[in-house]
Amino acid sequence: MDKLEHIEHIENPEHSERLEEIRKGIGDCDDRIIKALADRMVHIQEIIKYKKATGIPILQPEQEKKQEAALKEKLGENQFEEEILDIFKYIVKNSRRVQAKSLFDYNVFLIGFMGAGKSTIAAELQRKLEMNRVEMDEMIVEKQGMSISEIFDEYGEAYFRNLESNCLIELQKVKQSIVSCGGGVVMREDNADHMKKNGRVVLLTASSETILERVKDSDERPILNNHMNVEFINSLQEKRREKYNAVADVTVATDGKTEDEICDEIIAKLIDFDNAHEQ
Repeated sequence: MDKLEHIEHIENPEHSERLEEIRKGIGDCDDRIIKALADRMVHIQEIIKYKKATGIPILQPEQEKKQEAALKEKLGENQFEEEILDIFKYIVKNSRRVQAKSLFDYNVFLIGFMGAGKSTIAAELQRKLEMNRVEMDEMIVEKQGMSISEIFDEYGEAYFRNLESNCLIELQKVKQSIVSCGGGVVMREDNADHMKKNGRVVLLTASSETILERVKDSDERPILNNHMNVEFINSLQEKRREKYNAVADVTVATDGKTEDEICDEIIAKLIDFDNAHEQ
């Protein structure tokens, strides 16, 4: 087919009409999909509202597995099974995001001693709720171009605490994020105000023995340099305990619990706190 014949072939009215007909069919499908997705999200909001009112656990991973099994059964031998299942993964992911928006219209600040599990639990909450996650220490390292240990060595602890305060002020512009804070963030009273302006504060606790086990191989804990032992950790925890408790809206112990159990407890306690606050 030469160039002229190729152009005539493309501009053939019969071909154009057929393509437009097919495209219209796709557009009609898109319209139905949009309406169905919007309806589905409304139902998700209704479920969250009912769970909050009745005290039913918010996160129910077994229900997601049931939905996936039911979907596979409905698809049967559908030629597009793989593609449809992939699409539904994103639908479920965004359903979690709708749940989080219905539950928490604020930031969740995780505080506690180093090794209490803040970063680990922040990552798990991010996965479960599809909320944004912020690591304050990572923010500081990125902005300064230095590790935490290097900042302490070169500028001292007071300078580092200034950087923490500046991060919290900056985070007031952020919404619906899980924020993992540094262990000493409570040492300044102003920081509590920065956190509470647009968030709830969750204190994660752990025994000194548990903390030592979690951080003993880390070289990014400048406060513990040359003091990597239970006695020092315990004494430092005691010095900070009153400040931690004064700032916290809810407290969750992490010793001997799975990440799932800790996250479920955080969510349940935040909901109880919010309900009591509303009343």
